[in-house]
Amino acid sequence: MHDADFARSGRVTLNSMDGARDAHGPQSFSTAPGIAVPTDPVRAAALFEQSAAIMARLRAPGGCPWDREQSFDTIRKFTLEEVYEVFDAIERRDFPHLSEELGDLLLQVLFYAEMAANEGHFTIVEVIDHLNRKLIRRHPHVFGEEASRAAGNQANVDAAVEGSSSAVLRNWEEIKSAEKKAVEKRSGTKSETEPARPASRLDSVQRAMPALAEASKLGSKAAKAGFDWPHWRDLLPKLAEETAELEAEAAAAELPGADPALKGAVEAELGDLLFTVVNLGRHLGVDAEMALRGCNQRFRQRFREMELASDRPLEEVSAPELEALWADAKRKLATSATQPSSPAAPETKP
Repeated sequence: MHDADFARSGRVTLNSMDGARDAHGPQSFSTAPGIAVPTDPVRAAALFEQSAAIMARLRAPGGCPWDREQSFDTIRKFTLEEVYEVFDAIERRDFPHLSEELGDLLLQVLFYAEMAANEGHFTIVEVIDHLNRKLIRRHPHVFGEEASRAAGNQANVDAAVEGSSSAVLRNWEEIKSAEKKAVEKRSGTKSETEPARPASRLDSVQRAMPALAEASKLGSKAAKAGFDWPHWRDLLPKLAEETAELEAEAAAAELPGADPALKGAVEAELGDLLFTVVNLGRHLGVDAEMALRGCNQRFRQRFREMELASDRPLEEVSAPELEALWADAKRKLATSATQPSSPAAPETKP
């Protein structure tokens, strides 16, 4: 049965071989750390086919109303969340949870592919085909030069890397560069009729990275052209300026009958303020992402102390009392941080 027919029929069922086990959860392996777990490609293919069919069913007529309402723009924020969930599980070496989070990340891929199929752009088949061909053409030392050529490799590289990681990376970059030139050649009709747009030194900063990291790298690149603040103290007046501009736009947006489009201006001013803060961190030698992660952790700890110290739910506590609880929590945690203690146990996710 074709995937679309399978999805419309609603007969998305577990394979009979999986019924008893999957009623209690996914298959798990009881192996000691460091012992390789064999991958079963046949079972993986069957389960992936099942996942694709489930996703198609959710988006099909009569499927899930919420899933059917989603678009690329509404889903993208969840993709970023899932990436950070994976990042967090890796940091904590929580491998059982990492398995689940990787599944959630895979769901994002299936969701985008199904939405693209619904709009007639491509299907999950093209996604997997692009990936497989890329892996083969960029690894001639593993799959052979003939297979690499058949998968689209147009670079002349030495496949005899003799176990050298640096040689692998060198080949990878050459093959990748050839791919980029081929793409530019295929889509280069515009350059035949119009002057080529000059490259910017900021083009080397990847757009596909967390916004804080992108802002820091953009600031560093611009600084090399002399476009930067001389000293970190020079950013303080800029912070005040951006804060005042944000305040003005936010005040205008909350006036009765204000144009809803003003929300975009508020967002833009908040972005300017954040960009300035990130560059202040760069001048101080502080990574904004790590600084914010540390702040988030301290906020968690202090808020938890407030909850423990209050004899009532925080919703029932007055604003002055909340301020007092917050101040006490900060003092308590600051004091405990200066006391010698035994090594802390690894943090676990609630």
